Amino acid sequence: MVPINSEHRYVQDTRLLDALAAGNSSTRLKAALAIGTHPEPRFVDVLIARCAIEPDFFVRDMLTWALTRLPPEITVPKLRAELRSGRAQARSQALHTLSKVGDRNAWPAITRSLLHDADDEVARSAWRAAVVLVPDGEKEALAAELAAQFGRGDREVRLSLSRALVALGDVVEPVLRTAMTRHDPTVRAHASATERLLRDPDAGFDLAVDAARRVVALGPQREETTAC
Repeated sequence: MVPINSEHRYVQDTRLLDALAAGNSSTRLKAALAIGTHPEPRFVDVLIARCAIEPDFFVRDMLTWALTRLPPEITVPKLRAELRSGRAQARSQALHTLSKVGDRNAWPAITRSLLHDADDEVARSAWRAAVVLVPDGEKEALAAELAAQFGRGDREVRLSLSRALVALGDVVEPVLRTAMTRHDPTVRAHASATERLLRDPDAGFDLAVDAARRVVALGPQREETTAC
């Protein structure tokens, strides 16, 4: 005979799992919230699996929060395994969750292939996770990997890359100076905009990009003359 407590837990778990897969996003959100409010290791696999397919941004964020409520020694190995998934959203969400967990033992899992992933959302998540998890002694190498992607993607992708580099601090200055001498004007403008943001984090990215493009187009001396 199944003990009453075990039977009650089984029914409760079944309801939560059903709600997590419901067609209504509000129902899924409430289920993720309930699981995170009373975190249990038995839910970790379900939460990670749902992250890979959940279409709603707010539900995904709640799933990540629920995972951060569990011990890192349980979640981190499973999240690291998810980084090898063939599904882009699985990799992206696992990276996002690792950045929120903040366990630096996960750093070796942030591979070069993830930093250069062909999927922009995966790459952006890898950049954000990398700057959170990178050891101090490897910041320069990380800066070089990130700087190699100047000019990539649309405005949002470029802004993400700039923010990641700025988050690394002054160690990025050498790679910025090098990138600002590249032949490609798009790379030079992106690097210059990032350098402006490093000096003034409150500066707007679009304004920094516009100013950088003027410098690239006119040359620094002519740009200063025009500004007078």
